[in-house]
Amino acid sequence: QVQLVESGGGSVRAGGSLRLSCAPSGGIYFRYCMGWFRQAPGKEREGVASIDEDGRKAYGDSAKGRFTISRDNAKSTLYLQMNNLQPEDTAMYYCAASRQRTLLCTVVDSLFSAWGQGTQVTVSP
Repeated sequence: QVQLVESGGGSVRAGGSLRLSCAPSGGIYFRYCMGWFRQAPGKEREGVASIDEDGRKAYGDSAKGRFTISRDNAKSTLYLQMNNLQPEDTAMYYCAASRQRTLLCTVVDSLFSAWGQGTQVTVSP
């Protein structure tokens, strides 16, 4: 079954911005550590950003100070604000969630057990 649903992807020119959203299928998928990952064709999946239940954040090198992760508990929605997008940001972006409390909350995919189907982000020069 679908556990998480991403939206907000699309095609933009270099320097543009996008905001990705992630909606869980149930409350059990919006309680603990959550994150964003991305994968381009022929490349391994890489961590982009994570946020724990207290709002503490971690970013992968790919974010480079341009991305911001946030969560709205009232709406049970996870966001990724992406500014100054570059062609190398082109990838499928995935939302992920842990279904239990974890010691760590960072951009390590083994921490997450629920995943979305992905939303495509394409950045043209």
